[in-house]
Amino acid sequence: MEKKVSHRGPKPPRRHSLSSIATWASFVVSITTAAYIGSGGVTSIVLASASPARLAVLRTAGLEPKVMVSGIDESAFSADTPAELVRLLAQAKAAAVASGLPEGLVIGCDSLLDLDGRALGKPASAAQAADRWREMSGRTGTLVTGHCVINAATGQRAAAVAATQVRFGTPSEQEIAAYVASGEPLAVAGAFTLDGRGGWFVEGIDGDHGTVLGISLPLLRRLLADLGLAVTSLWT
Repeated sequence: MEKKVSHRGPKPPRRHSLSSIATWASFVVSITTAAYIGSGGVTSIVLASASPARLAVLRTAGLEPKVMVSGIDESAFSADTPAELVRLLAQAKAAAVASGLPEGLVIGCDSLLDLDGRALGKPASAAQAADRWREMSGRTGTLVTGHCVINAATGQRAAAVAATQVRFGTPSEQEIAAYVASGEPLAVAGAFTLDGRGGWFVEGIDGDHGTVLGISLPLLRRLLADLGLAVTSLWT
């Protein structure tokens, strides 16, 4: 049953001054947007990830999600390919968070670097991060990011994987040591970032840069459309 929303706001302007018309128009737009977002159980947006990069991308793009970390045991999941694995993990993260919510739109993501068919996540140590960079140096890998969107109120869901090729530079041993010492590669899949210190050592990419940051806006837009939602209606 659809909830009726009562709004108190300014009365329609009797005198059509520019300021009064603008005030009334702003009020009408705000209640229309609130009503749309509240339909279908989409009263809020939840990011099922602790990634600061994903949160920053969504905020810059006009969304203001809450953050709820799923807490799933990622080591319990396996798949034949890195792409299949990130899809499974994204679905698991979104489902774990959505299961505890009566309503809202939950977005789950997971990223891995596919290097010769091997799934490379966050390095376990500084030594492993340095070894990863020696291995990646001068080569091309594929950063895959799984996406899953669930409407917690209806149970509707959509999922897909985005892939972007990354061409790595050839940092010197001194540069690798300095980068690892910064701590940045220890916190990200593939031991590198595109928008941080790691960007100095990436020659270029083929595909959506958002995939490398952890969330692809074009793909997310398509998944929202699959659920019958226009991304513009969710902008804050």
